[in-house]
Amino acid sequence: MFVDEVEIRVEAGNGGDGCTAFRREKYVEMGGPYGGNGGRGSDIIFKVDEGLHTLLDLRYQKTIKGQKGENGKGKNQHGAYAENLIVKVPLGTVVTDLDTGLVIADLSKKDQEEVIAKGGRGGRGNTAFKTQTNTAPDYSEKGEEGEKKNLKVEVKMLADVGLVGLPSVGKSTIISCVSRSKPKIAAYHFTTLTPNLGVVKASSGQSFVLADLPGLIEGASLGEGLGDKFLRHIERTRVIAHVIDMAGSEMRDPYEDYVLINNELKAFNEKLIEKPQIIIANKMDLPEAKENLEEFKKKVPDVEIFEVSAATNQGLQKVVDRLAELLDEIPQNPLYDESQIESHVLYKFKKEEPFTITKEDDGLWVISGQEVERIFKMTKLSSEEAIYRFAKKLRKMGIDDRLQELGAEVGDQVRILDFYFDYKD
Repeated sequence: MFVDEVEIRVEAGNGGDGCTAFRREKYVEMGGPYGGNGGRGSDIIFKVDEGLHTLLDLRYQKTIKGQKGENGKGKNQHGAYAENLIVKVPLGTVVTDLDTGLVIADLSKKDQEEVIAKGGRGGRGNTAFKTQTNTAPDYSEKGEEGEKKNLKVEVKMLADVGLVGLPSVGKSTIISCVSRSKPKIAAYHFTTLTPNLGVVKASSGQSFVLADLPGLIEGASLGEGLGDKFLRHIERTRVIAHVIDMAGSEMRDPYEDYVLINNELKAFNEKLIEKPQIIIANKMDLPEAKENLEEFKKKVPDVEIFEVSAATNQGLQKVVDRLAELLDEIPQNPLYDESQIESHVLYKFKKEEPFTITKEDDGLWVISGQEVERIFKMTKLSSEEAIYRFAKKLRKMGIDDRLQELGAEVGDQVRILDFYFDYKD
């Protein structure tokens, strides 16, 4: 089964918790803190596997979860890092964050791998908090939560040339003649249900990848037929080869076919219509093809037209050679430039307000924000010393001052996530 788009959720592993422990050996005077740090949670990494051509393995895997790092232990033993989770995907896979709309990764190179979600760092044990003024800290940290993301994963095939055209114009026959690809060929529409790739060799010895892209009809860009499913595979191609039934054997006008398909390409992505294009006038061995071609050339004078007959294998080598020449002239530009691909480091640590404070109708003050919530989640509220340290951090962030500016009074309730406490001056 060919599956080229799935939506999944990824949850990287949480960091292991730090340990609160003390030395208690009989002959170690004033033993001090002895708790180790937790291990880092597993990253979720997507890696290119050239043996894969479909996302079928991910179709029924709605959530991918990483492992939690090992908790720290006594005797200053640090927890082990969790093993990273490797997810194999086909070459040409694009990963998009559904919540932000940003492209996280474009896996278009052999053996390329990208960190899709970072695991949380391990919490520090109480040994890490020892200072000259606090020689026996009675607190440690919880592990940081791993990143959680909702993703769209789609395959956009890596092909140099894309064959486009309405059903039954001969695309599958052409690719079967010029390559070793063996698509299903039959005299009915939508015979081809999946894109076909073939390696083509020019007379000069140069080879390139040709894609037969099925399912384009009027309204394809809006979901009619199979077009919206397969139009994405044209995005990586450097040249578009427009196949037209010049004999009008399907009782259609060749020029109207040409305009219709170009309109669908433009509606799906305006950049597609800017790609170099040639026209393959197919079925020239049939009656009326010559007359139709003369009329067509008057209406489309600026595009190269090649007369072929895929059924008799006439004129195809000339097309292949010209496509090879065009590919030599056209640079290999990436599908996305750097500004479109989300920088993982910048995204994770992007500059934003460390907290926001709102007041609900019942007088409850609510503190939210990525940074303050992260600090709260990593705080073990199991000792007075830990609570005091947490309150000190809030004060250092300016939360106390901000609450006072907003008119908070002693005794007002304040909430961070599901934790409630009273405001004190």
